[in-house]
Amino acid sequence: MKLKDIKDKFPKVPKDGTILKDIKKDIKEIIPFQMNKIKVYSFVGPSGTGKSYRAQMVASERNIEYIIDDGLLVNNNQVIAGESAKKAPTKIETVKHALFYAEEEKQEIVKAIKKYRPQSILLLGTSDGMVDKIANNLGLPAISERIYITDVATEQEMQTARKIRVTEGKHVIPVPTFEIKKDFSGYLLDPLQIFKSKGKGQKPYISEKSIIRPTFSYLGKFTISDSVFRQILDYLAGVTPAIHRVIKTRVENLGEGIDIYMEVEIVYGFNVVEGLNNFKEKAKKEIEKLTAMNVVRLEVVAKSLYVPEKKN
Repeated sequence: MKLKDIKDKFPKVPKDGTILKDIKKDIKEIIPFQMNKIKVYSFVGPSGTGKSYRAQMVASERNIEYIIDDGLLVNNNQVIAGESAKKAPTKIETVKHALFYAEEEKQEIVKAIKKYRPQSILLLGTSDGMVDKIANNLGLPAISERIYITDVATEQEMQTARKIRVTEGKHVIPVPTFEIKKDFSGYLLDPLQIFKSKGKGQKPYISEKSIIRPTFSYLGKFTISDSVFRQILDYLAGVTPAIHRVIKTRVENLGEGIDIYMEVEIVYGFNVVEGLNNFKEKAKKEIEKLTAMNVVRLEVVAKSLYVPEKKN
């Protein structure tokens, strides 16, 4: 038997390191992740002074991979696990949620941490005691470095942030709007893009955050009646050439958004499919823009046909 024949009996080893990657993956799955190996940082400051606004900049400057802020575990502008405490109905419930008192909420974050194995985490809180409790409740090591809002923001900047919080009831979540929009149907959301130069020759810091007005806003709660959606739809149908009139509209709030069912009378001579699709696209866009509610489903049924009278 020749050496060539022996070689042919064994599979060729890929040059791209695939086997090595698979071995490393298998080892990671076998060896349990040690939470005590994580380096924990804290970012502390009074409520409404701009912590969430500056969280990603603080993390970026220290090469911190993950952020825990108000119940959310965030990595690279993406929500990895958790639900924002800002959805809580009261301030007390918000604090409990942010501290991970509920076992289910705590386990969701712990499970994600063990899955993604971060080397470092930044905890946000209003006091040293609060971030210490978060670390303890999640089974994280003691905080190794403490950063304060006064280290990264001027007194004037903090006063401005506080004024916006009190007078407008706005809060910042350190992720893009599309990341949380599905979880915040009915809340007022606005995207906020931040660009910060780090100096010549260095890659600039670019981030997008979301501004929301929570249910416990200083300005009070707000409710949107179903009649508001009907009136918006009636108006849009009225300016749509393919639709003669709205016969019936049903609106159901599903929590994560609204489900709309409509029956309309269409005008003879128009392309039904094209006309209704254009109406649905415009209606969805306008409702989400005017009410901040997600449109989960919008079904429009052509129930009857209107034939205009011929003019003599």
